Amino acid sequence: MTTENKSTHIIELCKELLDDIELSRINSEAILLKATRLARLSGSDEIRQWLRYEMSGYNATESLSLKYMTQTGRWIDKNSNKGFWGPLAQHESTIEALKLQLITLKLDSVGGDKAYIVTHNIANEAEKIVNKVSQFSSISSRVKGLIHNFVSGIYYEKIFSGLSESIFETYKSSIDTLLTGKCNDVLEKIPSIFERLSNGESEAVSHALTTCRRIIDSFADSISPPSEEAIEIDGNTLKLDAAKHQNRINAYIHVKTDSKSRKQKLRQTLSNLYGRVSSGVHSDVSVDEAKALFLEVYLFLGEVLSLENKGD
Repeated sequence: MTTENKSTHIIELCKELLDDIELSRINSEAILLKATRLARLSGSDEIRQWLRYEMSGYNATESLSLKYMTQTGRWIDKNSNKGFWGPLAQHESTIEALKLQLITLKLDSVGGDKAYIVTHNIANEAEKIVNKVSQFSSISSRVKGLIHNFVSGIYYEKIFSGLSESIFETYKSSIDTLLTGKCNDVLEKIPSIFERLSNGESEAVSHALTTCRRIIDSFADSISPPSEEAIEIDGNTLKLDAAKHQNRINAYIHVKTDSKSRKQKLRQTLSNLYGRVSSGVHSDVSVDEAKALFLEVYLFLGEVLSLENKGD
């Protein structure tokens, strides 16, 4: 089963289970089996073990067993280890038996002084049965509630994950299209960054960061070639010669958008990124941080190029 097919299967299984629980479509044993399958597919080991207790019974030796004894409301007296240790099916069978027992209680016509005593005894017995039914029903409700929470969590996690991937893939595709049109050489440098970062060695990370800086420089040359002219931005005169890569990118941004807040945000982002990929060459940077820096550079380039299309 491919990752995509597995994810789709998990989502469908979650939908089925939520309907099964909310609409009482199947019995508790079937719910436990379906939930166990979901726990296995989603890699939820703790839930999987808990569901085993619900199907086979609890014990007093495992911490996880004791944890879910509490969460499902099974304790009678926790200090003395007295509780309802049996599986869910046993408790639900007990509920049905108690309900039948309650139905059989009849108030026989008894005359004289005995009538009050018999009626009183039957009422007391009925109250005890009702209390027991309530106890076991509470356990059943808690178990189903925990399963519902687990299934809902997995469902929304998968839905959000798929949505996030879809959004990112769509945005990535648009960035690649923009880069291809404006500066194809930038795209050509990306595979070498992935290769170096996958190596994981400090020297490889340093090379990857150097490539990130060169990508920014190459990007500047593509969108705003070196010029002997200068530009005034916010009262500052910026030179646009070959060595002033950040100035030339900022000049491009200044021309492409009228939004002061966006100009400021992009200018600050560029300054931070350029400083980090430059200093990172000479200082220790983790692989994860280097990957994050590359991703930020990539998204920044895409946002700058998108200014022309959006007419900001």
